[in-house]
Amino acid sequence: MTAPGDQASQPGQENPPTCYRHPDRETWVSCVRCGRHACPDCLREAAVGQQCVDCVRGAGKASRPARTVFGGRPSRTAVVTWTLMAVNILLYLIELARPSLASDWWMLGYAQNYPGGPFQGVAAGQWYRLITSAFLPGTGSLGILDIAFNMWALYVVGPGLEQLLGRVRYLTVYLLSAVGGSVLFYYLVPQNQPALGASGAIFGLFGAWFVVSRRLNLDSRGIVMLIAINLALSFFYRSTIAWQDHVGGLITGAVITAAYVYAPRKHQVAVQVAATVAVAVLLAVAVVIRNGQLNP
Repeated sequence: MTAPGDQASQPGQENPPTCYRHPDRETWVSCVRCGRHACPDCLREAAVGQQCVDCVRGAGKASRPARTVFGGRPSRTAVVTWTLMAVNILLYLIELARPSLASDWWMLGYAQNYPGGPFQGVAAGQWYRLITSAFLPGTGSLGILDIAFNMWALYVVGPGLEQLLGRVRYLTVYLLSAVGGSVLFYYLVPQNQPALGASGAIFGLFGAWFVVSRRLNLDSRGIVMLIAINLALSFFYRSTIAWQDHVGGLITGAVITAAYVYAPRKHQVAVQVAATVAVAVLLAVAVVIRNGQLNP
């Protein structure tokens, strides 16, 4: 900011300077960035001196948006987590009112609902089952326990991961983990055995939290214990729990998150996008191969 003396101290100047935005206002104060004279209404306090409103706006546009340590946009509220919880609960209520939704959406390889009927399942072209099955729990007493545990786990680990990864990366981990769990289930389970539940996506978040903890040098013993206990329960009750879905989601979530958090800073976004595409393509190719095996 410059503040010369009064008009009498400026030899050779016939008229006092005026504000560049308000020509009818005389002013001896100028912007420290562009040097234009401006009235008090057109100036803003800066770290050093004062700047005109146009320079302030230009600086705001030129500044880069804030990013999390892993390149995502910071999120103050866990809007993706709350949305996922709301969608899961809403679809569960719809399933209770319309039980046929379960058979329409559950994960199924290749089978007939009744002898002589049309074939259903992923191998019959119903790829959507790979993801829709992750938004419905089973019915009956096990169904309420399934959704209760999954929503509790999502509430516990979801908000922290969403803030660290950013909304887009967090949602990508969730969805790809759900698909990854379905794909492993598709390979390891008889083709006529159905499955429902968000456990694959939840285990993907468990794997993501473990990777993030290791990357940030945080205590990971809690998440390791949680993973171990739930995997043990999955194998112990394998007649009613799809452990294949859990393992597939865990591996997918850990792999994609590792690509996100260990990507070099210089090419962070490019590496993260490439890893996302690579995992998605790998899962798609695996499904195509399995389709050919079940429905040549």
